[in-house]
Amino acid sequence: MGENTSMRAFYDQGARVAVQTTQPLDRVLTYRAPEGGCWQGAFVEVPLGPRKVMGVVWGPGERGFDASRLRAVIRVLEVPPMRAEMAEFLTRVGDYTLTPMNHMLRLATRAPGLTNPPSMRKVYRMGHGTPGRLTDARARVLDVLDEHGGAGGPAFTLGELAELSGVSASVVKGLVKSGVVAEEESPRDLPFPHLDHTAPGKALSPDQARAAEVLRTGIESGEYGATLLRGVTGSGKTEAYLEAVAACLAKGRQALVLLPEIALTASFIARLADRFGARPAEWHSGVTMTERRRVWRMVAEGGAQVVVGARSALFLPFRDIGLIVVDEEHDSSYKQDDGVLYSARDMAVLRGSINAAQVVLASATPSLETWANAEAGKYQRVDLTTRFGQSTLPEMRAIDMRNEDLPGNRWISPTLATAVRGRIEAGEQALFFLNRRGYAPVTICRACGHQIGCDHCDARMVEHRFLKRLVCHQCGETKPVPDTCPSCEAEDRLAPVGPGVERLAEEVAEVFPEARVAVLSSDLFASARALKAQIELIASGGADIIIGTQIVAKGHNFPRLTLVGVIDADLGLQGSDLRAAERTFQLIRQVAGRAGRGDIAGLALLQTFQPEHPVIRAILSGDEEGFWKAEAGERRAAGVPPYGRLAGIVISSPDLDAAMGLGTTLARDATALDRIGAQVFGPAPAPIARVRGRHRVRLLVKAPKTAPLQTALRDWLARTPLKGDIRLSVDIDPQSFY
Repeated sequence: MGENTSMRAFYDQGARVAVQTTQPLDRVLTYRAPEGGCWQGAFVEVPLGPRKVMGVVWGPGERGFDASRLRAVIRVLEVPPMRAEMAEFLTRVGDYTLTPMNHMLRLATRAPGLTNPPSMRKVYRMGHGTPGRLTDARARVLDVLDEHGGAGGPAFTLGELAELSGVSASVVKGLVKSGVVAEEESPRDLPFPHLDHTAPGKALSPDQARAAEVLRTGIESGEYGATLLRGVTGSGKTEAYLEAVAACLAKGRQALVLLPEIALTASFIARLADRFGARPAEWHSGVTMTERRRVWRMVAEGGAQVVVGARSALFLPFRDIGLIVVDEEHDSSYKQDDGVLYSARDMAVLRGSINAAQVVLASATPSLETWANAEAGKYQRVDLTTRFGQSTLPEMRAIDMRNEDLPGNRWISPTLATAVRGRIEAGEQALFFLNRRGYAPVTICRACGHQIGCDHCDARMVEHRFLKRLVCHQCGETKPVPDTCPSCEAEDRLAPVGPGVERLAEEVAEVFPEARVAVLSSDLFASARALKAQIELIASGGADIIIGTQIVAKGHNFPRLTLVGVIDADLGLQGSDLRAAERTFQLIRQVAGRAGRGDIAGLALLQTFQPEHPVIRAILSGDEEGFWKAEAGERRAAGVPPYGRLAGIVISSPDLDAAMGLGTTLARDATALDRIGAQVFGPAPAPIARVRGRHRVRLLVKAPKTAPLQTALRDWLARTPLKGDIRLSVDIDPQSFY
């Protein structure tokens, strides 16, 4: 599917079309070609029932059909055709995840207005005037423009800007009259500014220079290769892989950088703009619909050289992608847990292999899967062993909570409090880390013992005192904190149990009344701009104590932060998740790495009731290779990933008996799985047994590493069709088991 239509397969009779629809559809459909014909990869509009839908020409029509009886393709769309590599990628991801092609196509065309022809439209961006009287409504408009990059950021349509700001169109028009907002006539889809790959980067350390040379050599080869770029926190992995981006641009190819959090995007965009002289394209949930269409088309046409985005950016229609960077590759947010269930880290490697691109997997604490692939020689490995500049890795110590005199309603030990006071008195910053959002994870009635749960899920509601609401972290349902117990109606007997960051903030205010405190938790900020402002405040020294959830562990640099206190180092070790040890190790090592990134040595103190636990000991010793080898040995002995295969089956229904009945039927007739040596465990109620009113039943399939699992699963599930309102989802390589 190249650029020249004469090079593509041309069809003037019938064509098979993969259609974009939410309806269950496990095949492509045959249509009569339109007048003038169509070609492989062309985006087309076709009739589907009473509707018109978008599709892609997948190949010639099936033989044996009477063409006169086929419904015809309505029209060929003015959209860059899907390339052969992209079609292969979608097919292989669909085959691996057992996802029908219509769902894969939706994932690959998530941009509005693709069917609209190019045209001019009025757009709005930051101007240079002064607003005069600055009302709340006008301030909200300016906040939105500033949040998206100010005068150098993307433009908005009138409707988008008004909606994002929560104002009427007349407010925006008023700002246009004063020149504060500029109104321009613009083509719908402009190419992105050219990035200068010859612009000099920062001076590199010997470690960084060696890593950058390895990555550049891979780019120069023009072939596929995957590299684990493992660097201790603060070692400068980003600068090393930006050299690979420059080498990719020098060859005229495109690059994609995946980030695990939208909160990291703004600072990374600024960093990349400093390096190459212009902003790259962005792709994530915070991008406007107009900008999504522009990014999609420019990526396809070659008008976007670099894309920075979330996991779904992997499905953009790159014209010639030569480099994919997965930053913080160990992060669990790279796994999509609804819709198409895929791992962006693993699919990035697949896409790189199809497109002859280099893939860089960067992390201070790599996933065991990536570590094992590097050990086996499938991936190249490059290590950055020292921090950049004068900073050194923090010292790690445990606080044995069994020896601390601490009241039952307190969580900061005397030892930790003393250490924090010393840092504050020295003009430094301290961080309290607790990976629990909200005020308290459970609200209990002291009269009858009732725990307030969600009305729609089998989950306890979490009190968020800042919001004055109870929130279900499964479905998002909220309700006011009641005055009386919903069960026994006792008044003033409801009590919060356990700490969240909001409750910890109350304790910090009591223990350190003179300290300036900043709380970093994803649910406390209405916009990415507000979160960015808080991060900048902390980095500039505007807080003495930071209280944060796992969001603080991801890529932030606070030069004055010298002490990290982990409130509950044992929290992640609870439960039966096979990755519990790995995730605890990664998270605490990452958050501890926030300390001592300036010129003052850092210290990390871990509050634990289990200082002898192997994971806690591995964290304290810093023997990362020893930890990975021990963890790998346990996984290998158990025959679980990455040394075996797993697939999670979740059945859901409003009727528990129906869901359990289907699970039992499947478990009893597993001949197709027996043939490949697989085992079936379950059915059993899922740990969270009800979500949004639907009962959930799980089965787990375990198979040998080399077993043809997907083929066996297809055969197994095809024997038992779904009936009524029962849904079934298959998760290959599950990352969580809720």
